[in-house]
Amino acid sequence: MGWSRDLFRSLWRALSKEVREHVGTDQLGNKYYCVPEYKNWRGQTIREKRLVEAANKKEVNYEVGDIPTEWEAWIRRTRKTPPTMEEILKNEKYREEIKITSKDYHEKEKCLSKETKELLAPPVQTQIKGHASAPYFGKEEPSEAPTSTGKTFQPGSWMPQDGKSHNQ
Repeated sequence: MGWSRDLFRSLWRALSKEVREHVGTDQLGNKYYCVPEYKNWRGQTIREKRLVEAANKKEVNYEVGDIPTEWEAWIRRTRKTPPTMEEILKNEKYREEIKITSKDYHEKEKCLSKETKELLAPPVQTQIKGHASAPYFGKEEPSEAPTSTGKTFQPGSWMPQDGKSHNQ
């Protein structure tokens, strides 16, 4: 099945004026192609296509890190020019430096937080009852029985009995 699909694709490309130009290859072995804008046999303008041919053709889904960030930006058209190998290596080195700096900063932050915990007094426990927007704030807690005074109605607070379920 695979050889017939490849034969059909190559035949289609030959007849459709679709010519792939090899743009570059990344360090993982993926190949990148560009099909420039062209007019098809009906006179329609077909816009430029950017393609990637995976190094591992048996993989169907890509994982994070299968395509370098710079090449992915080129494929998604967020950058106009394809990246160079020097640019990819420079950015990879920069990412490693950021990881090391971040790790050092995190370790220093841990040490400082341990020192400040020893200097600070333990937090005071406060007991909060209700919220200022609650209708019973500053008053006694609501009763279990509902109450009514003419135009107002205050529902009672319901609590389950002895933790038993009614579905038994």
